Amino acid sequence: MKKHFGWTLIAPGKMEATHCLNRALRLAEKGEGHTRPNPPVGAVIVKAGKILGEGYHKKAGTNHAETAAIADAKKKGNDIRGASIYVTLEPCSKPGRVGACTDAISAAGISHVYYAVSDPNPTNRGRAKRVLVQHGITCDCLDRWGQAQRGRDIPVASQQELSRLVHRAQRLIAPFRKHVTTGLPYVTVKLAMSLDGRICDTTGNAKWISSAESRRGTGFMRTYVDAIMVGAETVRADNPSLLSHGKRNDDLIRVVVSRSGKLPKNAQLFTDGAPNLTLVYRDAKTALVDLGKRGCLHVLCEGGLALARSLADENLVDAWTLVTAPIVIGNRPIGEALRFKLESDGISDPKSGDRIGEYVHFTLARKTPIVL
Repeated sequence: MKKHFGWTLIAPGKMEATHCLNRALRLAEKGEGHTRPNPPVGAVIVKAGKILGEGYHKKAGTNHAETAAIADAKKKGNDIRGASIYVTLEPCSKPGRVGACTDAISAAGISHVYYAVSDPNPTNRGRAKRVLVQHGITCDCLDRWGQAQRGRDIPVASQQELSRLVHRAQRLIAPFRKHVTTGLPYVTVKLAMSLDGRICDTTGNAKWISSAESRRGTGFMRTYVDAIMVGAETVRADNPSLLSHGKRNDDLIRVVVSRSGKLPKNAQLFTDGAPNLTLVYRDAKTALVDLGKRGCLHVLCEGGLALARSLADENLVDAWTLVTAPIVIGNRPIGEALRFKLESDGISDPKSGDRIGEYVHFTLARKTPIVL
């Protein structure tokens, strides 16, 4: 991919749809954890193999991805009349805190709109296409468009890549889909455990089952969620900051579930001076209902086991991220745990898990949203 005078040239032989959608997804992912109650969205404007503008939704109340891309193109002095725009999600067709994206697309003279995923909100789904077509703009959902291209003069590899990117776009808005259809945030539970299924030793010590390398590998999760939730015992035993690792996320809400409400007043999350809001609830279900009302899309639960079990018992968990350490704790302190060396990957399907050092990371997600 080469840059020339305010536009970017798509590599020869690269299918435009796959290249632009991949770029739009990369942009959209920058907004994860910051856009609530809106979804993260990215957009790329292209004409004659040249990317003329791009953008993503950074925060509620700011430009949506489409208008950000249009503004970027204009800033670069590019003429986007007759261009195509690739968007990770169906454009909004009703004005809210900002104007409707369909109006901005029409006013800019864009002639073709491709979007990866339809709006999951039943009242808005498919409306963008009806509005755009009325303005003489061609509009295609890439999922259905990609299926229609099968058997045509498009390499099978490109069709497969497009299908994979559409699936990635669907995963990207899974929290938004859950929120607009149920009013609840998407919940991911993350646990680190030993080979014998323990998350702490007999004294209650959980530091450190996972390695520093492994913790860095999963710590990035805090950068793209809206809230991080732990139980009272985690606060008392570990005194965590619950702040994002690496990249700072001032929009991250810290949540503690405590039946008694009695927590150390000198705990980090109350005294560290961070701009992050800290909320305390008596039970997990009440917490999720309130967080949903606050517009939170994705909640990460990091501990402990009692909280994870309560969420599971209430059927509130959408995904599990498990970190399995190559140790057996038994009745020993963690420092005396038996360690094992990984002889081989032990993963028959390389897509089913990732390995950081000797630590195996994998996520299992439920197929349907939870409705209370």
